[in-house]
Amino acid sequence: MANNWDLPVAFYFSVQLGFLELPFKEVSGLQVEMELETIPEGSVNTYQHRLPKQLKHSNLVLKRALRPVISTDVLWIKGILESDFSGSFLPQDIFISLMNEKGFPTYNWICTGAFPIKWDTEALDSQKNSVLIETIEFSYAQLIRL
Repeated sequence: MANNWDLPVAFYFSVQLGFLELPFKEVSGLQVEMELETIPEGSVNTYQHRLPKQLKHSNLVLKRALRPVISTDVLWIKGILESDFSGSFLPQDIFISLMNEKGFPTYNWICTGAFPIKWDTEALDSQKNSVLIETIEFSYAQLIRL
């Protein structure tokens, strides 16, 4: 039986932080999980009610080549993670789109109210001949899949 539905590929995607489209090599953490509350059923020892409690999101993890300190996104991250928290900061929405072979978005995710919580650079290694990768981890309020 022929199928007109093409399976998506995981390597062709775009990431936008606010209005900036940024290159990343890897995106992970597009996950939402429902926490449950377990309530025992009176005198019945073999049954429990499992009721929805709240939604929990994992952190969004983005990996890319190390970017210059003067980049707009790096300045925003530095302003949050290298501050003394005496001022306020503006969370940003992060848009992730999985593209088809023609470069059009086929699947989309929005991480609303995102802000960086961890910034890591991989180990400097004199034995490696590869691009230096940084990892940025974001907390976000809600994951919306479009």
